[in-house]
Amino acid sequence: MSTLPYAVSDSVTLLGRNLKHILRYPTTAVAVVGIPVIFLLLFVYVFGGALGVAASGAAHGNYVNYVVPGLVAMTTATGAVGTSTSVSVDMTEGIVTRFRTMAIFRPAFLIARVVASMLQTLVSIALVIGVALLMGFRPTGSAAGWLGAIGILALISFALTWLAVAFGLTAKTLDAASNAPFPLILLPMIGSGIVPTDSMAPGVRQFAEYQPFTPVIETVRGLLMDTPVGSNWIIAVGWCLVITVAGYLWSVRAFNRDRASQGGGMAQVGAAAG
Repeated sequence: MSTLPYAVSDSVTLLGRNLKHILRYPTTAVAVVGIPVIFLLLFVYVFGGALGVAASGAAHGNYVNYVVPGLVAMTTATGAVGTSTSVSVDMTEGIVTRFRTMAIFRPAFLIARVVASMLQTLVSIALVIGVALLMGFRPTGSAAGWLGAIGILALISFALTWLAVAFGLTAKTLDAASNAPFPLILLPMIGSGIVPTDSMAPGVRQFAEYQPFTPVIETVRGLLMDTPVGSNWIIAVGWCLVITVAGYLWSVRAFNRDRASQGGGMAQVGAAAG
């Protein structure tokens, strides 16, 4: 029998395990949604009057329309924290060591974790947008624009998930795993997520304009609000590809190195299942 049925079966089995863990222990899922919602409430209802002055030109006078794409991008980063933590728990509690003694498809552990985390993040994004709609968010983009925005958000989520898996695999402690992705949450705020980059001081503005989240936010904002996107989507896709490749290679190397340190059992992720 070919390897493909075994690969699909093992990956689906482990995916089911990860999804059950998410449902059984919803604290992480609540945090993924809660952090962006708290910032949404803070920036719209507390600082919205002042910040809206700086952003009004890009947001057609409605600050909630301007800030939501940035906080939706932040949701992908908060999802990375949960992913890194979950991977670290699996690596330190012995379940992966148990998997190594079983005849399973070698990459299934990583595949299942990435897919489960992506699904959790995309559901969280939908919930954040739902809250934003209740707060007055009124996107004017077409159906094609929504599909494009979902595609970009899926790409950045996929990229950050692989990066978070690498964080979880290389972290020595659970605290380190949960703290490593935290700077990603701040990047949308040091970009065009809260105010336009041209309102920032020199130096900060240059960093904000060239960091990965800014083209992602500008693309999502343009697609949802039916405003020009320009070349931002190309830069956003490029960043997503670079982060994905880096995170994937780092994850595979870390997983195989950990396997080697365990003294065998699981063959390298890049090998075919036996």
